Amino acid sequence: MDDGQPPLKLFEKKERIFPKRVWGKYRQIKWVAMVALLGIYYLAPFLRWDRGLHAPDQAILIDMSSSRAYFFFIEIWPQEVYYLTGILILAAIGLFLATSLFGRVWCGYACPQTVWTDLFVWVERIIQGDRAKRLKLYKSKWSFEKLWKLTLTHFLWIVIGMMTGGAWVFYFNDAPTLLEQIIHFDVPWSVLGWMVALTGSTYVMAGFAREQVCTYMCPYARFQSAMFDKDTLIIGYDTERGEARGKHKKGESWEGRGHCVDCTACVQVCPMGIDIRDGLQMECIACGLCIDACNDVMHKLELPPDLIRYDTTHMQATRKQGIETKLSIFRPRTFYYAAIIAIVGAGILYGLLTRSAAELHVLHDRNPLFVQLSDGRIRNGYDIKILNKTLEDRIYSLTIEGIEGAEIRMQGAGQQDATALPVFADSIGHFRAFVTASKEQQKRKEVYFKLTDEQGEIALTYESVFVSSKP
Repeated sequence: MDDGQPPLKLFEKKERIFPKRVWGKYRQIKWVAMVALLGIYYLAPFLRWDRGLHAPDQAILIDMSSSRAYFFFIEIWPQEVYYLTGILILAAIGLFLATSLFGRVWCGYACPQTVWTDLFVWVERIIQGDRAKRLKLYKSKWSFEKLWKLTLTHFLWIVIGMMTGGAWVFYFNDAPTLLEQIIHFDVPWSVLGWMVALTGSTYVMAGFAREQVCTYMCPYARFQSAMFDKDTLIIGYDTERGEARGKHKKGESWEGRGHCVDCTACVQVCPMGIDIRDGLQMECIACGLCIDACNDVMHKLELPPDLIRYDTTHMQATRKQGIETKLSIFRPRTFYYAAIIAIVGAGILYGLLTRSAAELHVLHDRNPLFVQLSDGRIRNGYDIKILNKTLEDRIYSLTIEGIEGAEIRMQGAGQQDATALPVFADSIGHFRAFVTASKEQQKRKEVYFKLTDEQGEIALTYESVFVSSKP
């Protein structure tokens, strides 16, 4: 029914946040972290690492065409995906440990969304001015000034997005070669597609979505409370000292009132747009900018700093009782996380130190399982794969154990024996082998293929079966 009433609004429109510039200890830490992380991200693909003639010399490279991943002296093959699994476990547990100790320090200082949003806000501030000017420009009608400032801002955002997308694809291609292709506008379409997609995602996420990514898209904010305890570091407002809040004039007494002058400086600098005085909130990324803003106000009022500080619920509770406690790092939770990291890390390290320079894989024929020859002997067919993980061409010898009188013959290129199987450096050799032996009483017998190289450095064994009759 149309009763003349405005339509019911179930959701409030999201107001755009314009963080105010602030300077202090934590803002300096954020700048250092941003410069360091962006430097690593943009420059790491250009680091070189000499692996020999038959391998790429890029220190960090995910070579999709060759199905290899390189990280300095480590080379990971597709079948070694368990290393990737271990790295992901270490990253997850490391994040849990950092959260348990220091709260959302990752979100506030090292998360890519935070780093690039900080960079975009800095560009916005340089061109449009600080918070008040940006807010005024945003609400003003269209004019030449508004048009050129917004155009320049978005142009620079797109440039940063292009640099971000370009740097990412460098990790999957030879960086100097791809850079030369970009300079000469000769980029492959597959690479160009990824660059455009990553440019667009960076532009949208850091330019428009910003805090909404942290609040609605990132699952970390939703389950972080499961990793918090009473000794986890959080951003805390000292209510005992700050309340009752209110405006203050110079020369007035502080008797009977709190030190918070309700200036909202902590709210104006918050990139998430929250009021930390309302208590810990899901949106808080623990960046510490509200601490810098409040300390600046306390300094001007000649009051002690740290009305807002990094705190814990345990320290807050004991402070109300007149007892000052320190941050407790050694707790059962942190020991559990550290133990998992140590175990998984030791497993990965052991695997890397003991990994073989070659791998052997044997696949028995399914159809037919065996062939009976005219002389009564039985022949089984096998597909052999030999992985040469070294940077030198190798020749391998393949023998079989576990069945008496067995002979191995290789198929193709006139190869009649298995004592000289060549495999190129850093590649896979595919061979077809036939094993012939007298008919066994057992229908299926376990056999063992043994691989050795001419240098005598490798001795691998692979278990398979020899089938001599139908089940």
